[in-house]
Amino acid sequence: MLDAALRRVIDPPLDTAGRWLARRGVAANAVTVAGFAVGMLAIPALATGRHDLALAAILANRLADGLDGAIARAVGPSDLGGYLDIVLDFLFYSAVVFGVALGRPEHAVWAAFLIFSFVGTGSSFLAYAIVAAKRGVTTATRGRKSIYYLGGLAEGSETVIAFVLICLLPDAFPWIAGVFGAMCWITTASRIGQAVRAFGD
Repeated sequence: MLDAALRRVIDPPLDTAGRWLARRGVAANAVTVAGFAVGMLAIPALATGRHDLALAAILANRLADGLDGAIARAVGPSDLGGYLDIVLDFLFYSAVVFGVALGRPEHAVWAAFLIFSFVGTGSSFLAYAIVAAKRGVTTATRGRKSIYYLGGLAEGSETVIAFVLICLLPDAFPWIAGVFGAMCWITTASRIGQAVRAFGD
């Protein structure tokens, strides 16, 4: 919901940094993989109750996610880059919630619900992109991308906000998971509806 508006604010400085890194030979895919590796540190941090370290790992991962896209825009997007970006993002999102379940087993059911909700948003997003590519449908609403980006109530910005709240208010995880999970399901339903309207023959 917030991604398109935020891009107008964050893309200019990210693009400047991306061009600077590209000129020095830094590859977008290397930043993607490095950011993923740093993001995975959130699992042991959350499992041991170090929410401060988890927050640092999450924010570093999201910075890398912005920089890899900026580098890709500077040199031209690649199919492999788009693939790695999506796959590692979804793995990272689930990893954060898995870390919560390890550290707070009493919240495991809510963690499972949130990962279940992520499956809905992820599958509806990717399935739409596949059919859009088959039909030659494109969009630049969320910047120039390797695949079609379909928006919704719960997007990347809302996910980051939820993760920050999880780190700052760990005891409120069931409420955060419940509210954000509901947002994910509203997003999934709206994407299915959009697919029916766009692809129904």
